[in-house]
Amino acid sequence: MERIVRAAHWLLATSACVAPAAALAQNTVPSADLAARVERMEAELATLRAELAAARSAPAPAAAPPAAAPASVAKDGFSAGATRVRLGGFVKTVASSSRFSDGEVATNSLGRDFYLPQAIPTHGGPASRVQDFSAKQTRLWLDLKRDIAGHSVGAYVETDFQTAAGTQGSQRTTNGYNLALRRAYVQIDGFTVGQDWTTFQYVGALPESTDFVGATEGTVFVREPLIRYSSPLGGGATLHVALENPESGTATLGTPALVENGDDRLPDAVARLAYAGSLGELSLAGLVREVRVEAAGVADHRLGWGVSAGGKLFLAADKRSDVRFMATYGRNIGRYVGLNFAPDAVLVPGSGLADVTVFAALGAARVAIAQDVRVNLIGSYQHVGYADTLSPVALAGFNRSAWSAAANLFWSPVAQVDVGIELRHGERRLVSGAAGQLDRVELAVKYGF
Repeated sequence: MERIVRAAHWLLATSACVAPAAALAQNTVPSADLAARVERMEAELATLRAELAAARSAPAPAAAPPAAAPASVAKDGFSAGATRVRLGGFVKTVASSSRFSDGEVATNSLGRDFYLPQAIPTHGGPASRVQDFSAKQTRLWLDLKRDIAGHSVGAYVETDFQTAAGTQGSQRTTNGYNLALRRAYVQIDGFTVGQDWTTFQYVGALPESTDFVGATEGTVFVREPLIRYSSPLGGGATLHVALENPESGTATLGTPALVENGDDRLPDAVARLAYAGSLGELSLAGLVREVRVEAAGVADHRLGWGVSAGGKLFLAADKRSDVRFMATYGRNIGRYVGLNFAPDAVLVPGSGLADVTVFAALGAARVAIAQDVRVNLIGSYQHVGYADTLSPVALAGFNRSAWSAAANLFWSPVAQVDVGIELRHGERRLVSGAAGQLDRVELAVKYGF
């Protein structure tokens, strides 16, 4: 159309000059030729006018599609193609002052990083007091989800700097810590394949605490590779069944140190029935496993089994206050409870394996006392039973029980920022009767994102 307009303008300008030019050329150009030229020019001008009118009446051409927009940002993550991507975690700094009644705990060990009852000294040494500052509990996770051919597909990876024991730098200089795997799995519809919390554990019972675990001796606490299928049953109930990585931590009679055998042949089988409703959550789980040892000329195995019940009951409609609990009992399931406070079984040289029973429980109350302030009260306990055939003298250094009580105050000055202070007392007792105590005050500051 632009070309037509330009041509029309040229012809109109030319025609404006035709009349005087024709008058000037009358004496030099035959009148018949001049008349023919004027006629052709008028015809071309008429054609251009018609084309111009048609072009003006035609619909405007469709606009070119805009360039592809960059990945859209949403409140809950962002989209990359057809995949929803979420990145989150928290940055956490902890400062603690601890007093051990019966000895010292090595620096840069897990017993200094968080409450680990089996690390409390019981050997009657002089009391010690230590201070620790750390940011190694900082956590990062990545969550991916999309629909593929009508199937819901997702993946999740979670890491922190606490999981790897010890230090890779120095508290005197760099304080460097390695990133360590916590969880990594793929989900396809109802299937979960990879490393996750064991199906035997009800994570909702974990109390709010400045500590890494919070109620260590009383809780089921394991992350491991598994294959799990989850099926909603309706009415808020869901059934989870899984086959999980088999591994045993046994002790040899007379030597309480745990040994990972790597001799297990059958995967641990777990089922959990979970319920979630407006008043709270409930969980009931069962575990069946085999503990096997082939060492020092002895090959033996024992059946292991356990049951665990837990829940969270809301105290108010806004769900900011609640009561949490868990109780677990079983035989030869030590690694699942209290970070392996009790051995899975005891190896008797020249004989075989002896059974070990475990009972553990925890309770916690979370009470909101203001819009941005809440209080948590935490209690936790575990008792270990050994086969009657085992000599008490040979078991003298083995763990018999542990308990702890803690109280904390959390304040959220702005959204997603938590400042907490916690007081804790813990006690560990051996079969011999020897005991040790821990008293700790801890401050934590966390920003979640």
